[in-house]
Amino acid sequence: PQPYEMIVIGGSTGSLEVVMRILQSLPKDFQTPVVLVIHRMKNTPSKLDKMLSRKTTIRNISEPEDKEPVKPGRVYLAPQNYHLLMEADRSFSLDYSEAVNYSRPSIDLSFDSFARVYGNGLMAILLSGANKDGAAGLEMVLSLGGKAIIQSPGSAEYPAMPNAAISRNAGAEICETEEIVHCILQNPINQR
Repeated sequence: PQPYEMIVIGGSTGSLEVVMRILQSLPKDFQTPVVLVIHRMKNTPSKLDKMLSRKTTIRNISEPEDKEPVKPGRVYLAPQNYHLLMEADRSFSLDYSEAVNYSRPSIDLSFDSFARVYGNGLMAILLSGANKDGAAGLEMVLSLGGKAIIQSPGSAEYPAMPNAAISRNAGAEICETEEIVHCILQNPINQR
């Protein structure tokens, strides 16, 4: 299988349980960086990174700073109220421009930006949510040779986001939670 250098996971309402399941399944020596772009309530100071660290074996969960370079084996959480983008030198960029699909961070913008940098080295995963964010971004991922995975609407707590993405992305794989975990763990970069 194709080695993926970056995994970006987008989710909204109903996605946290799946995110936890994915993170809990990662071995301690997992090398591929994982970026989580999760819609959160705008004004609640969220300690989501701390909660995820507590509930999983992964201690390296952090919100990236602007211009921070990507490091292997880390899990990054898009900061609340910022779009999270990727620069050509593989450092993060935080963007405070308008909300997209009523969302900031926008999954579409992250998928699009990471796809332009990682091309066929990107695995993008879209989970449960109540809007259409992520569908257009997955089109860019696929057009640049990356792998697009969409949570099966039947297993999503809120299937609107997976359904919107499926209707636009014939080349995406539609997977149950355990299949998503399997795809991530099969990444040859982690087969030492």
